[in-house]
Parts: sequence; structure tokens; C-alpha cells
Amino acid sequence: MGESSHLAHSQLEIYDTTLRDGAQQEGISLTVSDKLLIASLLDDLGVGYIEGGWPGANPKDSEFFKRARSELNLGTATLTAFGSTRRPRRSVQGDAQLLNLLEAETEAVCIVGKAWDYHVREALLTDLDDGIAMVAESVAYLKERDRRVFFDAEHFFDGYLSNPDFALAVLRAAFEEGAERLVLCDTNGGRLQSEIAHTIEQVRAALPEADLGVHFHNDAGCAVASSLMAVEMGVRQVQGCINGYGERTGNADLSTVLPALVLKMGIPVLEPDNLERLSPIAHHIAEIVNISLDPHRPFVGASAFTHKAGLHTSAMARRPDAYEHQDPTRVGNRTRTVVSELSGRSTILAKAGDLGLELSGSQAAEVLNDIKHMENLGYHFEAADGSFELMLRRAGGWSHHYFELESFRVSTEHRSDGLVMAEATVKILVGGERVISTGEGNGPVNALDHAMREALRPHFPRLNLLRLTNYNVRVLDSTASTAAMVRVFIEMSDGVATWGSIGVHENVIEASWEALTDGIVLGLLRTEHRSDPQ
Repeated sequence: MGESSHLAHSQLEIYDTTLRDGAQQEGISLTVSDKLLIASLLDDLGVGYIEGGWPGANPKDSEFFKRARSELNLGTATLTAFGSTRRPRRSVQGDAQLLNLLEAETEAVCIVGKAWDYHVREALLTDLDDGIAMVAESVAYLKERDRRVFFDAEHFFDGYLSNPDFALAVLRAAFEEGAERLVLCDTNGGRLQSEIAHTIEQVRAALPEADLGVHFHNDAGCAVASSLMAVEMGVRQVQGCINGYGERTGNADLSTVLPALVLKMGIPVLEPDNLERLSPIAHHIAEIVNISLDPHRPFVGASAFTHKAGLHTSAMARRPDAYEHQDPTRVGNRTRTVVSELSGRSTILAKAGDLGLELSGSQAAEVLNDIKHMENLGYHFEAADGSFELMLRRAGGWSHHYFELESFRVSTEHRSDGLVMAEATVKILVGGERVISTGEGNGPVNALDHAMREALRPHFPRLNLLRLTNYNVRVLDSTASTAAMVRVFIEMSDGVATWGSIGVHENVIEASWEALTDGIVLGLLRTEHRSDPQ
């Protein structure tokens, strides 16, 4: 690796555009308060630059920059405003977009300009000379007003393929007027790595003194790989979004780029303590944008270090690094094992050990056989950790003493006013006492839940700690129509932990009852040694 590449590595900048480019993803709509909170989290992570938005493009972004001046106290990151060059065939003097950039009062600004001759002629409806002048004059205008200027060369890779002389002339104009970074953008996200590598080589040869950056979209699935390759080629700045947010298929995912740079390439763009915050921050931001984080996302996903196959878990018990490319704690994640028909006895024993349970090899084998039989019927224990824990406890000879079912009945009433209500009656034995209780709900499971709580609450006040947080039904064989086997998954929480339980039956009410009672039994067990709520 050459000296210039080493220099770029030691000074590599991470530029996060989640609040601007990432917010353009379908389904994301951030409030100003959301944006301020995300900016604080990104600063805690330790990125170099945070692109706050496009001032003047909408009232929200303008308000963000105004509030940021008094409410954001960034420790490591530099807040950056994004905008465009001047309009075609106009003067920079009085240009509204440039004035909005100045009014944002950020130390650094990033302006985007066309680097593809096709866009200059067909989108801007101007000639190529004006396209170059738009870039040069805008950079000079902002530099004269004491702004640090980054230049995003939009559609650069497509533009270079179409007309390399024009694309390079645009970069040269920005560089000669004082742009600190020339950011090569694959705006349509369709260029493969071989094309990108060739283009970067040509740009470095033409502008050896310029500091380059890259901005990749993921339409061809190459954004992360292209970003890392560009770093190896000596670029100074990598732009991307946390969790890969962005238009269409998203931007380069910084949740993957950052640990790859630090842990795989040895480039210290984040301090070790900061890198350990990556998974919690990625999940926190996912909660703010209200889009569940893909559990299979590299490094930060809940399943990124989860093991299921028996061969894997057996080896993991002896050597934790046997089937993990990286220690998950380095990125704030953790190793998990899940059980299924693919598991081995070692998985069962390991899970039992995690719960403080002692099972013999023969007991573990019996549990494994039960799992294989039940999963063949439609059970699925990966998420139903509560039901699986009860299975392990029963294999060790445990049985609960909380209640015994005599019977339950559910009915649904469609009233004349259009209201549909369900009513459930349960008959159970609690401590030798026969209890009959009725509950109403907006559906049969809701009614059963209410009836059970009414029956059990006098005996177990801690039941008030439990709440049902998710209910899901899946038809396992749609070809059987209304006679199909169904699987019910229920998630419960006591405010401290969350667990899942499962039921399978041809009758959705029976499947729901099985899942519901498993969830309640485990909840009562886990809260048994806490003080009962008043």
C-alpha cells in the first residue's frame, strides 16, 4: 500500500447522512426532535460529520438547524448542512439555496453538483460550460464566506463512463476553488466494483493532490464492499447511513462499514469503547425511525451471532470462536443459541445451563426428540423461548403449582349496533379451590386473558406485572383452508424481561390457550421471588 493510502487511512473520515439521505427512505418520517436525538446518538458513536439536512428545502430542516445551535452539544462530530449549487444560468449572488446554507450557520457545508453530462443537458437544460461554472462559482462563494466545503459529484461514476473529460472538469473546478473533499457518488447505485476501482484510479491520476470521498447507494448490493474497497484505494472520506437507510435499496450501511474498518482493516475510525456502542445505538435509532432492524443485519442484528445447527452449537460450547468471525461484544452484541430440529444435545444442555438447570444426557436427548416431533407438527421454538424453558424444566421433573384447568368456553357476539365482543369463561383449580371467572374482550384471546387474570389475581397479585405485548397467528397449511393447522405466537413482558410462547392446533382458540397459559406460567415463575404489587 502506498504512502498516500496510508495517510488517508490514518485520517479517514466517516460522514453520516442518515438525517438527510437516510430520511428519504420510504416509511421514514422524522420530527425535528427525532433528528436532534439521532444526531446526539451519532455523536456518541463517534462519527466525524453529521449531515443534518437540506436547510430551506422544508420547514423541518430549517427548524432543525436553528434548534441545533442551542440544543445540540456535539463532542466529536461536525454538523454539516447540505445543499445544491446555484441554479442554471443564474448568479450566485442572491441564490436562495446558497443563502439557506449560510443561514444554517454550520462550519462545514456539502453541496451537490451534476457530474453527468446527460443530467446537465436533460435535467438542468443548460450547457456543459454552465454546468462547470455552477460548481466553481458556488464553491468559491461559500469559501469566501468562511465555510468548509465538501463537493458531492452526483452520478459521478455514470458520468465518467459517459464523458470522462466533463466529469473530471467538474471535479477540477470544485478542487481549484477550494473544496476540501471531492466525493464521488454512485447515485443510481448500479456500478460494480471493477468499474468503480478503475474510475477511482483515473481520478487519482488526474487530481493527485485532491482528497477524495465516496458515496454509494446499494441498488446492486455493493455499497458496503465498494466503500471498503475505496478506502483501500486511499479515499479520505466515506459517506453512508446508519442501518443502511436511504432511497430505494438504501445507502452504504455504516453499521457494517464501521466495524469492518476497525476490526477487519485495522483503521481506527472509532475508539474501542465507541464501537461497543454500535449495536445499542443502531437499535435505538431503529426504534426512533419506527422500522424494526433486520435481525440478520451483519454485526448489529439480533441474529448476527445466533447459532442453531447442532454442529455449530456443539463446537461453540468448546471454542466460542469456532463459528463466529468476530467477538460480538466488540460491537455491543452477544452470542445466542436457539433450539430447533437442527439442534444437538449440546445445545439443549447449554440452554439448560444458561437457566441454571441440570439435565442428564438422556434427559437432553428426550427433550431433543420431543422438539423434533413437535416441530414436525408445526411448533417453532426459536422465538418461543418461554415455552422451551418450560419444556426443559418439565424434563427435569418440575411441574407448576399455580393452577389446573377444568375447562374453558369462548363465545362471540355480534351486536345490533355493529359491535363485536367476545366472552370467555374459565374454570380452574387454584390451591384446591375451584374458581369460575368470566372476562370480555375485543376478541376471544383477549377475553381469555381477562378471564384468567380475574381468576388468578386474588391468589397471585404479581400477575399485574405481566402484559401481553404481541399476538401472532400463522396458518401452517393453507391448502387445508379453514381446517388448517395454525400456530399462535404470544409475547409477554414483566417490565424487566420479555419471553415468547407458542401453541399449535387445528383450533385457533386451543392454540391460543396453549400459548397464553405457557406465557402466564413462565411469568408467574419468573416473578415468584419478587414482592407482590399492592
